Amino acid sequence: MLNDFDFLLQSLFAEQTNKTLETHRRVRAGDTSQPELTSFERLADIWQRLIPHRVLEITGDDIRVRGAGVHTAYSAKALSDGERSVFYMIGQVLAADADTLFIFDEPELHIHRSIMAKLWDELESARPDCAFVFITHDLEFAASRIAQKFLIRDYIPETGWTIEPVPEETGFDEEITTLILGSRRPVLFVEGGRTSLDDAIYRCCYPERTVIPRGSCEEVIHSVVTMRANAKLTRVTCSGIVDSDDYSEGEITYLSTLGVAVLPVSEIENLLLLPDVGAKIAEHEGYAGDALDARLQELRVAVMASVTTALAESAAARYCRRRIDRTLKKIDLSAAKSIAEIAADYAAKTGALDVTAIGAEALARISTAVSSQDIVALAQCYDNKGLMALVARHLKNTNLSEFEMWLTRALRNNIVPALTQALRQVLPQIQPR
Repeated sequence: MLNDFDFLLQSLFAEQTNKTLETHRRVRAGDTSQPELTSFERLADIWQRLIPHRVLEITGDDIRVRGAGVHTAYSAKALSDGERSVFYMIGQVLAADADTLFIFDEPELHIHRSIMAKLWDELESARPDCAFVFITHDLEFAASRIAQKFLIRDYIPETGWTIEPVPEETGFDEEITTLILGSRRPVLFVEGGRTSLDDAIYRCCYPERTVIPRGSCEEVIHSVVTMRANAKLTRVTCSGIVDSDDYSEGEITYLSTLGVAVLPVSEIENLLLLPDVGAKIAEHEGYAGDALDARLQELRVAVMASVTTALAESAAARYCRRRIDRTLKKIDLSAAKSIAEIAADYAAKTGALDVTAIGAEALARISTAVSSQDIVALAQCYDNKGLMALVARHLKNTNLSEFEMWLTRALRNNIVPALTQALRQVLPQIQPR
């Protein structure tokens, strides 16, 4: 791309010289109207908005760069590759003929993501007479463009490219829609985010699927239902997994009919509390036989001791909030025609929700698990991310931060195959659809 950088500079300097001479002639002739900006002046203006910490100093025959607040300038030849690319792209767009069609292949390769969208906003605004076509793998950048999007689905030498428009009004934003359509594998919607441990576990244990984190359990359920009901996206199959959140057996059965599976534990981090999973971490650290059993026992004792009355009540309160939230979201008052009918309908549908009894039931489950020292039962009903620190200390002799980094690397690179296999054994089996 940069092979003609010097030719671009020559063109910009020539244009600057010609405009300067034309302005000089007009002034000599008595025309004092506002002079037209040169491409260099427009380039410097755009540059300054994009990279405010670097000031371009353009003279009649030289370009130098000065750091903001610094008196000493250096040659433009010393620009970083990224800065040089920004300069080049701005210059090429400004120097192009009227009504030019620009085709940029993978513009994300040399431009930092933080200024990608802003750069092309500036350039498209600077050249409204031109058309811009971007070929990119960066879905976030593609979604930032206000334009028709197309997906290159396939290429067969005998028949050519398969290119399809990205449909609108799918129920997803453009980035997710493009990711779904571009996937050649079934989609698995999960809770959590891209940087979370959830993502590392799911990608490792379901390698045959495109894992898309959607944040909350409600978003996962909504995504599965939306995608399965959307004819424009039916080429790709999908499923979902949510934390158990103490769903009842009836609710779990209902979610399965939607294509959503439920974890066997309260939250995905609790999988590491399960003896069959934790043992693989300890074995990787060199423990075996009685020493391994002792490690798992120490972890069990530490976990049970950490469940104080206050923490148990806090977990029960979270459970109450989830139950109330789920109940309220299921309430349909559309049949009520008056205020009185709405009030009566609402009271009838929420009256059976005994929050005190629900909280007592949740506390009883936690208390029973602790008193019986049943770590599996506790993992099913007690959500407390602080337990991960105990796993780190007792199974790997490290702190939480180091443990999470190790675990993420181990899963992504399959460093501990036995751990991966143990997780797959306890995670839900997803049926293809």
